[in-house]
Amino acid sequence: MLPLPPPPSHLKQFNNSHSTQTSSSKQQQTMIQPSKSHKQSKSSSSSSSTPCTQIVLSKQPMIQKPHRESSDDTFNPKLRKASSSSATLLRPPRPTNPLIWCTAVLCVIFSVLLIVAGIATLVIFLSVKPKRPLFDTTVASLNSIYLDSTEYFNGDFIFLANFTNPNRKIDVRFEYLDIELYFFDRLIANQVLEPFTERRGEARLQSVHLISSEVYLPLNLSLELRKQIQSNRVKYNIRGTFRVRASIGLIHFSYWLYGRCQIEMTGPPSGVLISRSCRTKR
Repeated sequence: MLPLPPPPSHLKQFNNSHSTQTSSSKQQQTMIQPSKSHKQSKSSSSSSSTPCTQIVLSKQPMIQKPHRESSDDTFNPKLRKASSSSATLLRPPRPTNPLIWCTAVLCVIFSVLLIVAGIATLVIFLSVKPKRPLFDTTVASLNSIYLDSTEYFNGDFIFLANFTNPNRKIDVRFEYLDIELYFFDRLIANQVLEPFTERRGEARLQSVHLISSEVYLPLNLSLELRKQIQSNRVKYNIRGTFRVRASIGLIHFSYWLYGRCQIEMTGPPSGVLISRSCRTKR
């Protein structure tokens, strides 16, 4: 017998595509239904042996691959924030650190004690009604005044300072005392006194000696001082700055006290106090 001529090229391409499709269907059927692999192998062998145009279609549904997020979803910051926030909401709350509880309890106790101390202090103040100490002078002596070249002042002045504690239930201590002497608004002398304590209702007299040496005075003040000496009426201003500590039992508190005295004396060398006006304020 004579050999058969080779099939045309388009039939070869069809057979190749057909065999490829049947092999892919075989693999899908084998993965999905392993129990029917024997029948599928028979049908595939028969289809491959005979070059026919029949195409075997699998009735089993295709397995869908899980959907992968696109690159836009993966790198979208809004979606990532939403996912992170949902994950945060789903997390169980963490237990509070015992150290934080102890700190909170101590803060509450301190606040309560502070409030109680404030109320107690207010009640004591309302019941005791503390008064500020008083600063005054009753005796003063102007020993000398000398003007060098009409602009430099030299002087010698002594006065007796009176410190009074008018409180009946409070002791006070003067921790800092600074006395200054002014002619109008020009400082001409000052002295710092030693601290002391005053009991309830006690008064203390303290001698203060103020010496001025080569203190510069403007020309207008120098001329005014000469006029006052000639008229036998010299006016000085005494200013005191005090740091006072008051004690009520176990309670202590401190404050600043300011004394002001305007005095008028006769001219030197034996000048005496004629009038005074003193006040004390906080």
